[in-house]
Amino acid sequence: MIVKPMIRNNICMNAHPAGCRQAVAQQIEYVRGKGPFRGPQNVLVIGASQGYGLASRIVAAFGAGARTIGVSFETPSRGSRTASAGWYMDRAFQDFANDAGLESQSLIADAFAHDTKRAVIEMARDMMGAIDLVVYSLASGVRPDPDTGEMYRSALKTIGEPYVSQTLDSKTGALGSATIEPASPEEIENTVKVMGGEDWNLWVDALAEAGVLAPDFTTVAYSYIGPAVTFPIYRDGTIGKAKEHLERTAREMNDHFRGARSYVSINKALVTRASAVIPGVSLYLAILYRVMKEKGLHEGTIEQIYRLYTERLYQDAELSLDDEQRIRIDDWEMRPDVQQEVMAAWDAVNEDNVNTLADVEGFQSAFLQVHGFGFEGVDYEADLEV
Repeated sequence: MIVKPMIRNNICMNAHPAGCRQAVAQQIEYVRGKGPFRGPQNVLVIGASQGYGLASRIVAAFGAGARTIGVSFETPSRGSRTASAGWYMDRAFQDFANDAGLESQSLIADAFAHDTKRAVIEMARDMMGAIDLVVYSLASGVRPDPDTGEMYRSALKTIGEPYVSQTLDSKTGALGSATIEPASPEEIENTVKVMGGEDWNLWVDALAEAGVLAPDFTTVAYSYIGPAVTFPIYRDGTIGKAKEHLERTAREMNDHFRGARSYVSINKALVTRASAVIPGVSLYLAILYRVMKEKGLHEGTIEQIYRLYTERLYQDAELSLDDEQRIRIDDWEMRPDVQQEVMAAWDAVNEDNVNTLADVEGFQSAFLQVHGFGFEGVDYEADLEV
């Protein structure tokens, strides 16, 4: 079949297999171009099929030569329906790793389930022994309780007051307005259950109890802060409460696992399947892309994670943390000169000047590439087996 993007309500419903493979190939090429570095050797990535998780696995494997295990929950193809982008990207990673002689295993399974943790533990024992880096990069809107089966659903909402903001349509590039209503106490609690640090802690505890963690292991989870204009929907909203719990979990694990290192890395804003549908954030991203590209500071996931590994986690100097003991790899995004220009454009943007003040084309391209569309060198008119 010929695969074209199917976009509804800022969500792409399909993926292009060859484009997804190209996305992985380009990230591997970037890392190889940088040359090898001294880094982790036995790596588990939970949420490994796309975005920051996939980049974490690529940098570890193709930059440091690490053995890797990747856990993801993705959807295979059914009839004429394509698989999810993460499914294709995970398979592409496995192919490239095999070709390079790198030891790797991928598990498509519910990362929240006890059985998945047990399966990963057996993989680690057979393949690598002591895991020295655990990356927690899950992006899920729902979480089944592994003991009771109760299903928790996250809510992208404010706390206290409604939020009204301009937003950018990922398909048309048009400006619009969106209102987000405040969350109930139950919705706040459920969002923390899904997106907080509880499952991350369960993973580390299970691995430690099974004896497959190195005594001086490192574990890192990813988060975002951003500028004040996005706080109502992000840092001060339901997601923010979950991220506060994630950060508190890191500090608690540091107290519990002496000799190990637990961090939350605050990363740069990027177009992902989730961020593209958050009102306000989509427009902020398009403006940010324009400003950072003009300053030569723009990074994608692979550039961010390569810098995280080589300039933060595995550098020779002492790791610099902020007052909340977080790694700040969003430092270029939050530079005063960058934010000053972004906020000036944010205040001035309208339907007439949006294509000048914001990188609408770049935002749309990044959105499509998350799903394997828009890559040079890929024949999008080819009849494919999906």
